[in-house]
Amino acid sequence: MATDTAASVPQNGDTPQGFAYALAAYGIWGILPLYLKALGHISPVEVLAHRVVWSLPFAALILLVTRRFGDIKAALRSWRTMLMAAVTATLITINWVTYVYAVGSGHAIEGALGYFINPLFSILLGAILLKERLAPAQMAAIALAFVAVGILTWDAGRLPWISLTLTFSWGLYALLRKTLPVGPNQGFFLEVAILSIPAAPYILWLEANGSGHLTHGTTTDTWLLAAAGLATAVPLMIYANAAKLLRLSTIGIMQYMTPTIIFLIAVFVFHEPMTPVKLFAFVLIWSALALYTLSMLRAYRAR
Repeated sequence: MATDTAASVPQNGDTPQGFAYALAAYGIWGILPLYLKALGHISPVEVLAHRVVWSLPFAALILLVTRRFGDIKAALRSWRTMLMAAVTATLITINWVTYVYAVGSGHAIEGALGYFINPLFSILLGAILLKERLAPAQMAAIALAFVAVGILTWDAGRLPWISLTLTFSWGLYALLRKTLPVGPNQGFFLEVAILSIPAAPYILWLEANGSGHLTHGTTTDTWLLAAAGLATAVPLMIYANAAKLLRLSTIGIMQYMTPTIIFLIAVFVFHEPMTPVKLFAFVLIWSALALYTLSMLRAYRAR
């Protein structure tokens, strides 16, 4: 997420602090599967509810520190803004619950694939909805991604729905989030506030009937669920600082850190199976991303 002061990007480009912030944010997101795996015995919906509810006070704290709560009052008076926030909240809900399910059910590799494909899907969305012209390298990258998805579909006998759900939900979320007429921190607060309306009663209902894990699970469950807000809000805040201190092209390249770490954890820590066909599909995706990155760098240098 960019910050409200995105215009303050240094004139001379990247800064060491920006690199440090980006490494921290992408690194935290990369190792998030370790946290989610520890919650794998809990329903993804319950995990999502806690992630939403415990993020709300952190989001409020950010607005208090930055003195931007006035923007929330203005947003609440606009039905259009609230409707758009509800749509983006729905999309991020789909993304979060799918990702939690992917890690908990032993499909973290598919989750990594979804986030690898996402930049290419964003390019395609830009071409279709915003009429942006595609460079030949970008068209080739998108074609390679389609071939990789086709190979995985043929190998598994079904669409890689986890990867595609993560790709579509995050791609559409990022596109619509840009049109939300509030800053990123204000938008995040609106989203978790809207989602807390069903999430908080759901948690209370689970705890009341004895099936919730906050008070009826182990001590580890309690602490892990209570930490959901930290796991969600902290990397977002760090990333906001990175976005101010790095060029957009640098952020674009460094974003591959997260799915790379997820992929390595899935294979070497979770020991998820990596068949030759899957590996070949990933090679195609990595080749597509290399083409995309080179095209992006060329365009940046030309500007």
